[in-house]
Amino acid sequence: MNTLDIIGAAIGLAYIVSEYRAGRWFWPLSLLMSGFYAVIYFRAACYANFGICCYNLVMSVYGLLVWRGIIKNGERRTESGERLVSSCPARYWPGIIAATVVLTLVFRWLLGLLGESTLPLIDGLSSALNIVGMWMLSQKYWQQWFTWLIVEPLMIGLCLASGLYASAAMYAVYELFVVMGIIRWKKLSK
Repeated sequence: MNTLDIIGAAIGLAYIVSEYRAGRWFWPLSLLMSGFYAVIYFRAACYANFGICCYNLVMSVYGLLVWRGIIKNGERRTESGERLVSSCPARYWPGIIAATVVLTLVFRWLLGLLGESTLPLIDGLSSALNIVGMWMLSQKYWQQWFTWLIVEPLMIGLCLASGLYASAAMYAVYELFVVMGIIRWKKLSK
């Protein structure tokens, strides 16, 4: 284990607790975690996940603005203007599924061209799901947890194959939070 891997995992644990709570510190922790993991994944030759960390940096700013009510779309909000947890509208699901499939295929193809990715299909699929999951999370849809239900086991395998043992352990803990998050956020959406 290296120092960045351990620090990144520690930040990641604070991140998942904050996400579970739909907490105020979630997006700043997301920015910090994305920065750390951009370096970690680049060093481990997990290039699609490196790119996703860069995407997550941008989405963290966007999510913060949406959650705080600076960007509004007519969704439900608290009296202070903060967005409430809600259900993803059914009309979005065909696009979410199509985006996941297309992004997985594109990432797999690109990673195959690079030839340096350790596990291009897993790297591509986890990256595609991460893009979709972060968008759903930024909208505060409770179903975003289902993307992580698939992503976390993929990330455990990717991290183990890359020698990122602290990160693999972090993703195993995440999987527990995913199950709890599905239950909690579904209740919050009602």
